[in-house]
Amino acid sequence: MSMKILLIEDELKIADFVLQGFSQHGFVTEHFTQGNIGLQAALSGAFDVIVLDLMLPGMDGIDVLKRIRQVGISTPVIVLTAKGDLNDRLVGFEAGANDYLPKPFYVEELIARVRALLSRQSGDTELTTLSVGALSLDRISRRVQWREHSMVLSQREFTLLEYLMRSPGHIFTRKQILKHVWAIEFDPQTNVVDVCIQRIKKKLTSADASSISSFPIESIRGVGYKLRQDDAIF
Repeated sequence: MSMKILLIEDELKIADFVLQGFSQHGFVTEHFTQGNIGLQAALSGAFDVIVLDLMLPGMDGIDVLKRIRQVGISTPVIVLTAKGDLNDRLVGFEAGANDYLPKPFYVEELIARVRALLSRQSGDTELTTLSVGALSLDRISRRVQWREHSMVLSQREFTLLEYLMRSPGHIFTRKQILKHVWAIEFDPQTNVVDVCIQRIKKKLTSADASSISSFPIESIRGVGYKLRQDDAIF
């Protein structure tokens, strides 16, 4: 059964790429640009997660959130906002937000946070943690563990590693990786993919040659990269 998301966001460029990302991951989304109209949809209780901007016409996002909680609706709410300092976050949490994502953001991170909220609702941690052999990652904290090494990766490093981990043994071309991680639809003749993978390896190893070579991301000459299948546990 598809998850149903309510998106209340008045910036159309942001809404468009969020809607596209949600659609690609199988979410059914209803979108409203005004706070008061979005509130009426939220009050139906028909959604699994609400993604709510704070700076909205019609009704401020904080007022929308307070009203949702006042009537007893417990639907998880992720707040999106350009207001990212601590006081603003605290106001959002006090009003009943479950999570807070400052702008600008990557849609992959928003999707990971939506999944995490859904898994907390169901008590299922599988959606928040991905493991392949000795390698594991937490989609919320972006912390990755490999053997005795643990590190928080940057968003692009994390997105790239998760992409490979979703299909261990599958060879991804550099063009596929560029499209997924950097949203680049063509080959710009750059080594950005190789540089990013080297950073991941160095962060999660002792940075010596033998340790780096044992890390499960394997380079396929002239093609791209894969996560070695022999590290997978099924």
